[in-house]
Amino acid sequence: MTSSANKPLRALGLVCTLKRSPDESSSSVITEQVFKHLRDGGVECESLRVVDYAVAPGTDADMGDGDQWPTILDKIVAADILVVSTPTWVGHMSSVAQRVLERLDAELSETDDAGRPRQVGKVALATVVGNEDGAHKIVADLFQALNDIGYTIPAQGCTYWNDQAMGGTDYKDLDETPEAVESATASAARNALHLAEVLRDNPYPPYS
Repeated sequence: MTSSANKPLRALGLVCTLKRSPDESSSSVITEQVFKHLRDGGVECESLRVVDYAVAPGTDADMGDGDQWPTILDKIVAADILVVSTPTWVGHMSSVAQRVLERLDAELSETDDAGRPRQVGKVALATVVGNEDGAHKIVADLFQALNDIGYTIPAQGCTYWNDQAMGGTDYKDLDETPEAVESATASAARNALHLAEVLRDNPYPPYS
């Protein structure tokens, strides 16, 4: 639970589906399942579909000419926990998720008053769904990039689901969540909440 001496922690889910709202999305479903556990711990949660915004290619915080990434970035900066949720396409994260990582690169040059990159001290989770293999590789790529940007990864900080080999089922169409997935989702959320509380109360040392 959150400390009574501090305002509630905030979590932002970046849903990197290729489907625009209001189409159903498995990535949205698993993000909300993570949020259920975070909300039980007192975390304020918000999610958005990146594809609903005009996010220009590039590595600057603002690419101009109608780029809507700055709107998303404001929410990222305000969040204590970032959840990146992506489907699996041809064994890789979605192109939307890759663009998110590219745009987050600019955060390396944004520092706080202690000289730390401003995402240092924040926590990142990954969720992956798909009816093909690739989840482990996607999580590895996401965590490497997010850690470079400054995020801290909690123990067992991901949850994922893959259909059987050569299957065609979507996660959102399952009659019930497999027990192993539910357990992984609960663990990821619980550990992220704990880590976010620890880092809020015991920040990393100054860089300068």
